[in-house]
Amino acid sequence: MSLQEFVDPPRFDEYSERFKDFFHMQRREDGVLLVEAHTIGGPIQLSVQNHRALGQMLKTVGADPENEVLILTGSGDEFMMKSDPDGFALEDADMPYWAYEYAYKDGRINVSSLVNDLEIPTIGLMNGSGFHSEIVLMCDLTLAAEDATIFDLHYDIGSVPADGIHNAFQELLGVKRAAYALLTGEAISAKQALEWGMVNEVLPRDQLIARAYTIADHIMSQPRITRRLTTQIVRRPWKQRIVHDLDGGFGIQMFAHVAKKKSIHGEQHIKSTVDYVREGRKNNFD
Repeated sequence: MSLQEFVDPPRFDEYSERFKDFFHMQRREDGVLLVEAHTIGGPIQLSVQNHRALGQMLKTVGADPENEVLILTGSGDEFMMKSDPDGFALEDADMPYWAYEYAYKDGRINVSSLVNDLEIPTIGLMNGSGFHSEIVLMCDLTLAAEDATIFDLHYDIGSVPADGIHNAFQELLGVKRAAYALLTGEAISAKQALEWGMVNEVLPRDQLIARAYTIADHIMSQPRITRRLTTQIVRRPWKQRIVHDLDGGFGIQMFAHVAKKKSIHGEQHIKSTVDYVREGRKNNFD
């Protein structure tokens, strides 16, 4: 008998309760886990707090051997089109500290955990329009609501688009299309995203979760080892991409945050930038 015992893994009933203010979680008996990110029950409103919670949740889910497939989505009819009105007060109060904690450490953990800490297949659902779409675009499979618009607002709010969204766009769109999207804030429709290979399927919003479960059922039809090792094969391009580009990109963005000496994530700043998406325009300057 061994002199030591295994450390107990995370328990679903405990961490689903611990993360409930940020994520609604449901897990079937077969281990298919649905995680719906939310802010007070509605679409995600970006903040220092939920930014950190994402990486913590992904690491915890990845450490629970009873999870077999992750379905990750937002809530409501938008994915992320707002910031929490007071969600960056900490960053404003101490920019150098939070430029590292938020813009460098937590952000890198979010992207790296999605790719490296989950040994299970992942299905991302773009439930509506929003920025920080890398959260679902970098899942193994991605489904989008038919009225969803994918775009990046970093450049338009005075930030450097280098916190994971650059990895997603460059890997999926190629150099030229990614450059255009990152520099102009191009609004990419779900139909265009499907044609360009950013997403796998486009469906009405109310069918996304049911379709994800259907795909998960197919994935679950093969043995556990086959599922998990296949995931490592299909995820290799993402692993290579973030090894080459993730840390450096975050470092560049962090330097820009410190140089500006104030947060660029304020609610009004973001709202004035995303209005063009709601208005159906291609970008914020035409």
